[in-house]
Amino acid sequence: MFMLTATVLVGAASYSTALQAHQIKAAITTVLFNPRTENIEVMHRFNLHDAEHAVKALFDKHADIMDDVETQQHFADYVARHFAILNAAGEPLTLADVGFEVEGKHFWVYQETAEPPVLEGVKIRHDALRDLWPKQVNTLNVEGKGDIKTLTFADSVNLLEVSFSSQISDHH
Repeated sequence: MFMLTATVLVGAASYSTALQAHQIKAAITTVLFNPRTENIEVMHRFNLHDAEHAVKALFDKHADIMDDVETQQHFADYVARHFAILNAAGEPLTLADVGFEVEGKHFWVYQETAEPPVLEGVKIRHDALRDLWPKQVNTLNVEGKGDIKTLTFADSVNLLEVSFSSQISDHH
């Protein structure tokens, strides 16, 4: 009897842990300063499962992000409204919507803008899905300006800053 009870408890604990792990809401965004194109390229990656739940809550309980291009466009527009890059003076850079796609277990949203000739740093706002799920964590990596810089938007953090002014170019 003890063995059966222990097995049931371990099984229940494993299920509970798996359930809690799945409930973690997170997205990853890369902001790439591309020297070849002289553009700032933005790539947002959302778990498809989270995006499915989000569109049903945000737009319509019958919304289908997997197969409906209109729903996909609505979600991409939503992400664009909840993300901004500002220069060091706080002026927003105009991001063009490049596209979106379902790839495997992820939904991607792409944006870009020309890199300003002088950019000492950026301030970034990334609150996609945080209005829906307060525990949503949006992690953002800034690449192409020296070492990768990682920003984490969690809890009440709405705006984070990255400075480029102290970087020295190293060409070996």
